[in-house]
Amino acid sequence: MENYTKYKLKGIDELKPYLDGTDNIFVIACNKCFKEFVTVDEPDCDEFVKLATEQGKTITGSARVDFLCNKVQTEKKLQELIPEGTESVFVISCGLGIQTIADMVKLPVFAASNTLNYHGNHGMALTKKKCEACAQCYLNITGGICPVVDCSKSLLNGQCGGAKNGKCEVDPNKDCAWEKINQRLAGQNRVGELTAQPVMLRDYSKVNHKFIQEYVKEIREKRFDGYYGGVHPCERKEMSEHLALQRFPEPEVVVIPLSQHSGAPAKPIVQVGDTVKVGQKIGEAAAFISGNIHSSVSGTVIAIEDRMHPTRGGLAQAVVIKSDGKNELHESVKPHKSLDELTADEIVEIVKESGIVGMGGAGFPTSVKLKPGKPIDAVLLNGCECEPMLTADHRVLLEFADDVIFGLKAVMKTVSAPKGVIVIEDNKPDAVELLQAKTADIPDIEVCVARTKYPQGAEKMLIKRVMGRQVPRGGLPADVGAVVSNISTVKAISDAIQKGLPLIERVVTVTGERIKNPGNYIIKVGTNVKDIVDYCGGITGSDVTVKMGGPMMGFAQADLNVPVLKGSNGIIAFDTDHSTPVSCIKCGRCADVCPMELSPLYFAKYADEENWQGMLDKNVRDCIECRCCEYICSSKIPLVTKIKAGKKAIQEMKK
Repeated sequence: MENYTKYKLKGIDELKPYLDGTDNIFVIACNKCFKEFVTVDEPDCDEFVKLATEQGKTITGSARVDFLCNKVQTEKKLQELIPEGTESVFVISCGLGIQTIADMVKLPVFAASNTLNYHGNHGMALTKKKCEACAQCYLNITGGICPVVDCSKSLLNGQCGGAKNGKCEVDPNKDCAWEKINQRLAGQNRVGELTAQPVMLRDYSKVNHKFIQEYVKEIREKRFDGYYGGVHPCERKEMSEHLALQRFPEPEVVVIPLSQHSGAPAKPIVQVGDTVKVGQKIGEAAAFISGNIHSSVSGTVIAIEDRMHPTRGGLAQAVVIKSDGKNELHESVKPHKSLDELTADEIVEIVKESGIVGMGGAGFPTSVKLKPGKPIDAVLLNGCECEPMLTADHRVLLEFADDVIFGLKAVMKTVSAPKGVIVIEDNKPDAVELLQAKTADIPDIEVCVARTKYPQGAEKMLIKRVMGRQVPRGGLPADVGAVVSNISTVKAISDAIQKGLPLIERVVTVTGERIKNPGNYIIKVGTNVKDIVDYCGGITGSDVTVKMGGPMMGFAQADLNVPVLKGSNGIIAFDTDHSTPVSCIKCGRCADVCPMELSPLYFAKYADEENWQGMLDKNVRDCIECRCCEYICSSKIPLVTKIKAGKKAIQEMKK
């Protein structure tokens, strides 16, 4: 492929004047972007070290960093890396990387590279807009601050004299670039260097740096809003968000998998031929991390056998029940004591017996989450529903608001949390208005309106957004004083306490441009997906993909004869994407949008090489499989598929 590399190492004649004035040098090289991606370090760093050493200079250390202009990740990688005694830092990168380092360190920073005639894209901008990143300006003599970009007038030979209180006279909200330059040079005892340089004339026929700067600033603000990374896919919620909930017709047969949760599958406690009732336990939790399973209909058990599982990609044991149409409740289904009378342990036991698991998709047993073993400052309710198309939780908020608040109070009481926060994205103003009104007189519950962004609903992102706390690597929300629960999950807790009803039904959005009649339905667990799609008018068109869940994290279904699970929040149908993957161009966009601050491009490369240790070293197990990287990938690489393969191989490797 064509090499779009934006810079090359300067020759010794250009470097010598800067080397002569300093010693004890730390070298930072950017592993060039927009070029063929190979998993070896660029040679520029070693070349510079050799040149500087030949000039009698001491190298205190060196670092090679991917996408040096990505300040958030670069700061973490270089933290405490530059040793004491270092006098200056030489940077081998384009102008963006040099300025990034100059903003981070208090030492003199010098550009060790020249740019080529480059007009291309920047990963940091997440845009097709062009930027020269010329690195030919005053960075070496202005302390790494670019007067062309940072000065509103792009002055090259000093201050205009119009600054007031350190602010630009053109833009009072902007710091005067030349005051920043003079302050930085004074702090580095380099004031005389600037006056010794001739004024360099600019070619104003080139790209408008001010326009590019403002555009990139806007994009970066969106990406850093609340938490690092994330994307904003087309929402496409208009197909179903206005449609009130309907109860789906009673299924004639339900197939209820014994594995609908994290951990061990439940063990069947019924036999073929048994008569069961609605809410009767048919599967017993088999381990600490497991969940009880209940019948969603009354009728007869006609089989206990392996059936296709919609999210596990294979067969799993299930209890098959033929409904008698009577919907007769089991005698265990009866209301419990009032919330005030229940103890925390009693609530946990109710939740456990009711088989309640996280209904946002993860399926983690809620009873385990309700015993964090650590002080909890706040319970966060995820009402974001950040996946495109899905509107199930939105409708639950609108039509079961009182139950949601009751469930939140129950969780707060159980974990002794002094505060509850219902987090709703700003694309659901009707839900925000309703919940704010409902909680206005409840002092310990508030509604947080979050700017719409995916994957806002992920636990770690929600905690960072609302509480400003970072869950440590390998840690849990409880480690930072938080418990996070889904809207539908706390509604299920309310049903379990107030009605005695275990988790046997849920709200499901059936939508997509290829579903004839979209809608939001209350559907019993075990209902056949094909029957649901047919009830909604069927699928239009022939080249269609059907997923259970949302378009980002949902599971594609080759066969629709699979059941609805406790965690099935959507059934969507849309045009199949026939994009053909091409080689990684190392644009850096996947690293820019990864909310876990990982480098997904390495996962794809290492997976192809079967370098599982490399994936482990790059922290692939921290990946939440949100598909932001895959969504933004210029090369259409199936990154999540490769990541899942890596995780599986690492798991096998660890055995």
